[in-house]
Amino acid sequence: MDNLRLITMCDVETEHINFLWKPYIAYGKITIVQGDLGDGKTTMMLAIAAAVTRGESISESGGNAALTPSDVIFQTAEDGLSDTIKPRLEQLGADCARVHVIDEEDRTLSFTDERIEAAISRTGARLFILDPLQGYLGGADMNGTGGVRPLMKNLAGIADRTGCAFVLIGHLNKNSSSKSVYRGLGSIDIPAAARSVLTVGRLVNVDENMRAFIQTKSNLAPTGKPQAFGLDPVGGFCWLGDYNITIEELLDGKRAEEKGTSQLELAKAFIKGRLANGDILSDEVFKKGEAAGFPEATMKRAKSNLKYKSVKRGNIWYWTTQPNQGYQEAQQCQEIQGAIGDADTVDALDTLDTLAYERTVI
Repeated sequence: MDNLRLITMCDVETEHINFLWKPYIAYGKITIVQGDLGDGKTTMMLAIAAAVTRGESISESGGNAALTPSDVIFQTAEDGLSDTIKPRLEQLGADCARVHVIDEEDRTLSFTDERIEAAISRTGARLFILDPLQGYLGGADMNGTGGVRPLMKNLAGIADRTGCAFVLIGHLNKNSSSKSVYRGLGSIDIPAAARSVLTVGRLVNVDENMRAFIQTKSNLAPTGKPQAFGLDPVGGFCWLGDYNITIEELLDGKRAEEKGTSQLELAKAFIKGRLANGDILSDEVFKKGEAAGFPEATMKRAKSNLKYKSVKRGNIWYWTTQPNQGYQEAQQCQEIQGAIGDADTVDALDTLDTLAYERTVI
């Protein structure tokens, strides 16, 4: 046959895989992040994007984002740019000058669109996020192999040529009996084209604001440990580190009580021990926590989970388990010091008195 072409393996150049976040997200490859609505998939990826724009590690417990600030392209078919995406990016500390969106006003984007590669070439983007992947199939039947396979192949080719990390955010189907890697909506060709699949879920019996993801597919490196993160209404997004949970528990939305202790739970135990004998300086808590291996974000999350508070006495902040106790103590001490006539002490106690009275406790 004149048209037969053979490739001999000795002529194939071995490729070294570089990771945006090892082993979860690789450069030049496709990663899928899947989960149910409201489970924090988009916010998690925006947090990763923010770290990339700053050139910082993705999480406190690891993650090797680009060593220098890099650009990101974020395409969304669900959320508004001005009322949702940009406010979240700003809250996460992203350099918004490095976050780009391909304008789809005149023409909807799809996996075969030449603008994807052109945008990467123009911006030098190191991360390209499409949310949700179902919105960029160009009308193809997402459940049919014939329509999806060439789309995924084309996108994989763009990733390979540009070296850009592609992350496709998708929803889960309702078939709870199937394997987790097959739980994403659409054809099996979608996860088959991905080198990594991360399944996100919420942990309602641990903390209503706590989420975690499990790497349910990893073709390029040993499977990574599950990672937990918080979506605190006040404190915002924070990584909580390694978490001991199975995919069955994650998809059920809970963690078995007999499982090992998470970093958050260890931090809670650590804080309880520090405050067992009374209030402690905020700076001291963070220093001791850092020495014990707890990131500041985890310490704050644990404190919030314990419902402990911060109170200001004079110009110094303390952590306390009984924030309302300060008001009573302030009144008693002010009467005593007022009789002594120590003006400086009275002023300091007035501050505490007012803070306690007005419930200025964070």
